Amino acid sequence: MNINLRIAVKDDCLRLLELVNELALYERAPEEVTVTLQEFEEAGFGNKPVWKAFVAEVEGLIVGFALYYVRYSTWKGCRLYLEDLVVTESLRGKGIGKLLFDRLITEAEELGFSGMVWQVLDWNEPAINFYRKYEANIEAGWLNASLSKEQIKQLQL
Repeated sequence: MNINLRIAVKDDCLRLLELVNELALYERAPEEVTVTLQEFEEAGFGNKPVWKAFVAEVEGLIVGFALYYVRYSTWKGCRLYLEDLVVTESLRGKGIGKLLFDRLITEAEELGFSGMVWQVLDWNEPAINFYRKYEANIEAGWLNASLSKEQIKQLQL
């Protein structure tokens, strides 16, 4: 299989969102995807882009992507934050995720970042096993916290 890796462009956003929705189904939270195509495009390719992605193509179709942004840690400095690493279900286990993850490692090194961080669901054994092959540190003890757009509006500080 011939796999082409490249940087995502704006025209890829619709396909990327399709894969995001596929991931949300896998992660048992399809209702959590609320971003619109316009918001997604603006965040990646507008006046103040906040994310960058690498895509994997097979025969011209995007079958996977790795989307990241810069995270600043007061303890560690600039780090690459991997938001999503997605490979369409039918092509998982064929090395596409490894190619994308390796490209992110290279990116972190080229940009001089102090490291790379991401989250993985505690029940996602295939992903955990994938990251263990890289001898990644998988931490326990941190809980995720968030406020939605609606919650922020309701706070009216």
